[in-house]
Amino acid sequence: MYLDTLYDLTIIGAGPAGMTSGVYAARKNLKTLMLTSDIGGQTAWSSGIENYLGYTYITGAELVQKFEEHMMKFDINVQYTRVSDIRYLDELFHATTSDGQEYVSRAMIIAAGKSPRLLDVPGERKFTGRGVTYCATCDGPLFSGLDVAVVGGGNSGLDAVVQLMKICPKVYLLENSNALRADEIMREHASRAKNVEIIFNSSVVKIDGGDFVETIEVSDNLSGNTRNIAVKGVFVEVGLSPNTGFLRNLVNLNQCGEVVVDCEGKTGIPGLFAAGDVTNVPEKQIIIAAGEGAKAALAAYSYLVRLPDAELEQAEREAWT
Repeated sequence: MYLDTLYDLTIIGAGPAGMTSGVYAARKNLKTLMLTSDIGGQTAWSSGIENYLGYTYITGAELVQKFEEHMMKFDINVQYTRVSDIRYLDELFHATTSDGQEYVSRAMIIAAGKSPRLLDVPGERKFTGRGVTYCATCDGPLFSGLDVAVVGGGNSGLDAVVQLMKICPKVYLLENSNALRADEIMREHASRAKNVEIIFNSSVVKIDGGDFVETIEVSDNLSGNTRNIAVKGVFVEVGLSPNTGFLRNLVNLNQCGEVVVDCEGKTGIPGLFAAGDVTNVPEKQIIIAAGEGAKAALAAYSYLVRLPDAELEQAEREAWT
């Protein structure tokens, strides 16, 4: 009875894991649906990528465009929407989206990625879009010629610093520990720049201004003393949280909120798989996410062809089309 509305596979998310899953699923002739609020995920935020095989250097936006062009050559129904709820009923997966639509499939891959963590300090939400931003690649050019602050000393924070130090007269890098956690080459770039001031053991406690950001109040974690720093932009790079809120206890999550999977991307629920940064797989890298997406799609195909009525459904669908 679901013949014209039932999908073999629903993929949630269109980052490297989701798009690779889509390509592999389509090549296996699976009737595939992709639900996503954007294309590219975190990859689109990267200014430069030097460790994706086949490209000595490529921007995040360019790599996403390559991925998308490849994926769009296949018969995948891509719906640009946000998933609000997943239910597992009668061995089928029901995905409800924010616009009230419901999609049903025999198998599902969660590849929803991660979203930026908030500082959760006074003024952050008020000035979001008015000086507070979470993407240097997207918004950096808007702050050309202005003093800015970057919060976070990991790879994403240093990536933001490297971008901003080329266009901003002063860049403050705030790190709440006594050392930067980014790759050595990125630390070297920042430490050599004369317009970058690194402030260790520091935390932003307040963001203030008029219509736009004007100052940040910074606390010394050791002494407790505070000072105000005049900036026009605040780039928040304090990590990412997995996008798993819509799962509503459907699957096992670890203490970081990531979906727990085995080596095949299985979640423990028959037909439900997960891939990429939303999972507990270590090392969040583009190439790893893509590989995990391929594995999940192959595992989903293996699951689907072993369903009792799989061959009959396939024959009916080919006759129907």
